[in-house]
Amino acid sequence: MTSEILLNPGLLAEAPPVGGQATAAELPMHNDDVVSTLNYLIETCYDGEYGFRACIARTNAQNLKSVFEERMRDCASSAAELASEVVRLGGTPEDSGTVGGTVHRGWVAVRDMLTSDSDTDLAVLEECERGEDIALGRYRKALSEALPLEIQGIVARQMRGVQKNHDTIKMLRDGYKQQR
Repeated sequence: MTSEILLNPGLLAEAPPVGGQATAAELPMHNDDVVSTLNYLIETCYDGEYGFRACIARTNAQNLKSVFEERMRDCASSAAELASEVVRLGGTPEDSGTVGGTVHRGWVAVRDMLTSDSDTDLAVLEECERGEDIALGRYRKALSEALPLEIQGIVARQMRGVQKNHDTIKMLRDGYKQQR
């Protein structure tokens, strides 16, 4: 085979790994690891749901309330979808957010108290965007793992939704900055 590789370098890509063993990225995840990854994403969804709920309470702008309510429902729907996958895999789904999410929601409240009324919506949008940045990072991390293909599809679709949330919040934030 070595002489074949020298004559046709394209065969190298088809050659099995040295020693006949698969690399870590090629190994399927253990079921418990898949459940753990999904539960972390469920916590992330709950963080988003709770965060958007907190933002609804901190804005008087009806257009923002509507956006936050829709995003809150998206997060709840995503958590429910992931929870059903955890159950299908024989695991127990998470039922609350992360400690970091709780701290983030607390920071939104503190920052809200420290801003003037005219800056409150901008501060809320900035914190929403920061929360969506965190969610995107968590989804990207999950997609870097060797999840089963059907679960990869779910996670990828949900990540596109998180990206849409992020882009919407960023656009609104930029609009509020321009109004200043």
